[in-house]
Amino acid sequence: MSSSRAMGGESYWMDSTGPTRYPWLAGDQTADVAVIGGGIAGLSAAWELLRAGRSVVVLEADRIAAGVTGYTTAKLSALHTLIYTQLTRSVGADGARTYARSQQNAVEHVAGIVAELGIDCELERRPAFTWADSADRVGEIHAEAEAAREAGFSATLVTEAPLPFPIAAAVRVEDQAQFHPRKYLLALAEEMTRRGVDIFEQTRVVGLSEGEPCRLEMENGRTVTVQDVVVATHYPVFDRALLFARLEPQRELAVAAPISADQDPRGVFISPEDNTRSVRSAPYTSGTRLLIVTGEKFKPGAPGVSSRMERLEAWLRERFDVGPTAYRWATQDNTTTDKIPYVGLFHPGSRHVFVATGFGGWGMSGGVMAGRLLTALITGAEVGPEAELYDPRRLRPLSEAGALLTQQASVARHFVGDRARSFRDSVDDIEPGSGAVVRVRGERCAVYRDESGRTHAVSATCTHLGCIVAFNDAERAWECPCHGSRFAIDGAILQGPANTPLENRGI
Repeated sequence: MSSSRAMGGESYWMDSTGPTRYPWLAGDQTADVAVIGGGIAGLSAAWELLRAGRSVVVLEADRIAAGVTGYTTAKLSALHTLIYTQLTRSVGADGARTYARSQQNAVEHVAGIVAELGIDCELERRPAFTWADSADRVGEIHAEAEAAREAGFSATLVTEAPLPFPIAAAVRVEDQAQFHPRKYLLALAEEMTRRGVDIFEQTRVVGLSEGEPCRLEMENGRTVTVQDVVVATHYPVFDRALLFARLEPQRELAVAAPISADQDPRGVFISPEDNTRSVRSAPYTSGTRLLIVTGEKFKPGAPGVSSRMERLEAWLRERFDVGPTAYRWATQDNTTTDKIPYVGLFHPGSRHVFVATGFGGWGMSGGVMAGRLLTALITGAEVGPEAELYDPRRLRPLSEAGALLTQQASVARHFVGDRARSFRDSVDDIEPGSGAVVRVRGERCAVYRDESGRTHAVSATCTHLGCIVAFNDAERAWECPCHGSRFAIDGAILQGPANTPLENRGI
């Protein structure tokens, strides 16, 4: 294990597991179902479809369980901050109960799979807490406790929690969990391949023809022909459903340090205060646990990421007696305009293409829930009210209008405003280890200068829908502020929805 990680380094989940080496798709393929994306949603769907008797092919653009899933906090909880208060207002008590039941069933489903297959993934049962430090937020905590009880949980309102600092109030829900997501999913993938599922890595899907059958085209020209398609790529890589207008990408930072096992808080915790603070621990070395704190949410492309990391690390050290920082990383997720994931048919005209996205930072329970729901929809099994609750084709103007207008106004500001704002006038102004957008011969170029003084220039126009990228100073990456695509300094794709790299610009 690493002793120290700079931003841009691997997460603990990635560092504590070996690499995967599944082949890339070298020839045309047929199956019953193609799953695009090898994170927890995609692999969970593949597992459930396999068990339902379908032949499945998984297509991953990079490596499985190495994207958003590889950089999560890996809480398996149905207590999602203040969600039940929000849901009770937007979809009513019945909708909130449906959400609670489907998410808690996902927690129990993972526990069942772990027991059935004997997976060593550090699954630990823990109570979950949503807490507030400030007296000004106690009313929200009271309301959430009541809403969680109405949704079916034995939720309690407490004024103390197993944290080494005082709190004002918290909601406590028992029988939640945490686990090592990579160990769980890599074991699941191995079992699937033994049972006949084909997993292909470094196989980017760039084209989709919907029909009977559906046809997928890869970046290398190979094709996959199937009856049904599941798009589980975190942010959908196809824009035909216009979901990009109803998804807001956010990044979040994580810092981890060893803590004595006898000081382990033994719970999973989250607070909406301080731009979110989430706490959990994981098994680490003999006598110690790894304390993981996440927070400091920001939109991709926002400035000052390094200072955000400093604030998060300072918060950790002010409140916990931890050792030297062992890991720093970041993750990204998408939130829908009504805070409910999109799981179901891709768009109103779809018959055989399904999507899972918009988990709002709760992809562990959400991804497992999605795999089960999509399998029921594809196989024609009986589905409950969750099919309507999560349906991507839904329209809830009363609960979505404000967020939808805000999101689109933000995109419009970036699309228009970023073209009008001033950029660096000269590449010479860029210091070593930093990057900026520069006008070069009338064209906007994203230019990074490495520590040796060498410059790396690519087009500054995102290949998804044409917004101008911005530089992330902590992770040394180019990020699209509109829809969250991310690129390496050489233009290679780090994160979709873009599926084409930024073009190289020799300067």
